[in-house]
Amino acid sequence: MWPLDPAQKEVLRFAVSCRILTLILQALFNAVIPDHQAEAFSPPRLASSGFLDQFVESSSHSIPEPLVQLAVDKGYRITEGNKPPWCAWNLPLIYSYIQDVYWNVGFLRYYELRQVPNFLLAVPVAILVAWATWTYVTAHPWLCLTLGLQRSKNSKMQEKPCPGFLSPQVFVYVVHAAGLLLFGGLCMHVQVLTRFLGSSTPIMYWFPAYLLQDQEPLLRSLKTAPWKPFVKDSAQEQTVPRNSMMGLLYNWKTCSPVTRYILGYFVTYWLLGLLLHCNFLPWT
Repeated sequence: MWPLDPAQKEVLRFAVSCRILTLILQALFNAVIPDHQAEAFSPPRLASSGFLDQFVESSSHSIPEPLVQLAVDKGYRITEGNKPPWCAWNLPLIYSYIQDVYWNVGFLRYYELRQVPNFLLAVPVAILVAWATWTYVTAHPWLCLTLGLQRSKNSKMQEKPCPGFLSPQVFVYVVHAAGLLLFGGLCMHVQVLTRFLGSSTPIMYWFPAYLLQDQEPLLRSLKTAPWKPFVKDSAQEQTVPRNSMMGLLYNWKTCSPVTRYILGYFVTYWLLGLLLHCNFLPWT
């Protein structure tokens, strides 16, 4: 095992700490809010007669007529019914059929007035990815216009490329994120856009980090003297722990508005998701 530098150790320590804190909070939330829907995911309990006796006994009784009629009214397939259309397709894809018929997934199908709360849930990540795309395009218009296939007449950018998020090497990730945003916003259930983008593109995390480093004075002060506390000023003493994010949270009142919005959103989404989703409550 090769030795880790201080930066890698801090990242590893922060990741492990977040995981341990998540497990502790999940156990706490599960104790406070009981898993009222957990029984729905439990296997059926067998009586003392055993599985074989139950199977023979249940197979000897037909399904009650009201249940069959309910299934027909809801459009469910029953044993006596016709085969579904997807069975006759040249490429029988049941998932596409389920999305089209049962889930109503398609181009602009989700744009309904009753879905406004779900759109509001996806607005923050949509703004982040759209903002990241616009920032990158305005920083490298020629690179985006030529898809990086032709060098610009101004070779300064090629000789000294911008570091970090504005690097030309990030172009493919920006295109990928923009494509996912368009596809998810126009053709998917928009409430899954947050986890869809969060699990598919690193732009969701690179661009907020770029904004924090670019617009947060507390982080800019660490570039010249990393891991050192701030100097006392006339107003108050500001200190920053070794972890930058904890330092921003510690000095929340002195942070810029962009920093407050970004950290507030991610921390709130994390806590609410941990509280609701692990207890089978509506969350995505």
